Amino acid sequence: MLSGVRLCVPSVSCSGTVVRLRGAARGMSWAPRHISVRNSIPSSSTAPESPRVLITGGLGQLGIGLARLLRKQYGTENVILSDIKKPSDEVYNSGPFVFADVMDYGNLRELVTNKRITWLVHYSALLSAVGEANVALARSVNITGLHNVLDLSLEHSLRLFVPSTIGAFGPTSPRDPAPDLCIQRPRTIYGVSKVHSELMGEYFHHKYSLDFRCLRYPGIISGDTEPGGGTTDYAVQIFHDALTSGRFECYLRADTRLPMMHISDCHRATLEFMQAPASQLSLRTYNIAAMSFTPEQLVAELLIHLPHLQVTYKPDPVRQAIADSWPMSFDDSNARRDWGWRPAFALAEMVTDMLSTIRVQKEGRHLQTS
Repeated sequence: MLSGVRLCVPSVSCSGTVVRLRGAARGMSWAPRHISVRNSIPSSSTAPESPRVLITGGLGQLGIGLARLLRKQYGTENVILSDIKKPSDEVYNSGPFVFADVMDYGNLRELVTNKRITWLVHYSALLSAVGEANVALARSVNITGLHNVLDLSLEHSLRLFVPSTIGAFGPTSPRDPAPDLCIQRPRTIYGVSKVHSELMGEYFHHKYSLDFRCLRYPGIISGDTEPGGGTTDYAVQIFHDALTSGRFECYLRADTRLPMMHISDCHRATLEFMQAPASQLSLRTYNIAAMSFTPEQLVAELLIHLPHLQVTYKPDPVRQAIADSWPMSFDDSNARRDWGWRPAFALAEMVTDMLSTIRVQKEGRHLQTS
């Protein structure tokens, strides 16, 4: 990593869409700024009610739904979505939205200051398969962007949430189940950058008392957004293809078992974790789990609802290698013990909900075009 190098690269939201930067990016140095100034600011964690929340990468798979949940609890004006893309009219009209490029430190600092932000949810990232296709860009967005939000969170005493991932584990990690603390050694730039996020956040917590919080998400299954380039996204695409054409070609082997979670459980876990008193947390990075299944198990459940669905398997070497290096299940016993985590959706409930959600979306689009 070269400290002080100025990078002029595109910027990316967690949806994977690339847009040109308006200015040069900040250097890759992670040294925190103005420690004496930061340490004189009272901690926002002492005032947990009515947080002011900024969500980066908010137009990706996770941001819109989390904003909806947070706005319901804390008020619409207290939750600000941000991204580098133009939002849909529906998103724009649903609550505050601002342009925010995580590579632009000055822009982020202005937002945090002017909007009086107290919680920062950092969703901006390049996902696994997309990151492998553009390692330099993934390194810039996933690591330099992280350094920016770490520095800002320390400077303004924010409660910072950065998601980690199943991809933070590697082929030498325990696979069934993977515990919270073990050898990780991932082999993708996405995974490496997420381990970096975990360690840097924990370092800032122990050295500077930053209220850093991190959950390792399994594969997230959502009907609200299109797949975003992740290795587990076959479990989202299959629903769209099943209801559109009745055919699906899977890029993983039929027996590839991976941990998964319905997006409603993911949002609820994130909110409950952010709300948990710091005194209850024995860790700063936790696994969370809900279900583990293979493509053939998912297909079997879908065939109950769609008996004419046709599925073929054509493993993609890159994505299959990534999946084979990941855990088959998560041990989330620490999250269950420390802050009461419990999932609501198992495989059958998830399939029923996804089919219903995507059918409603398709009917809505048909009405708009007719």
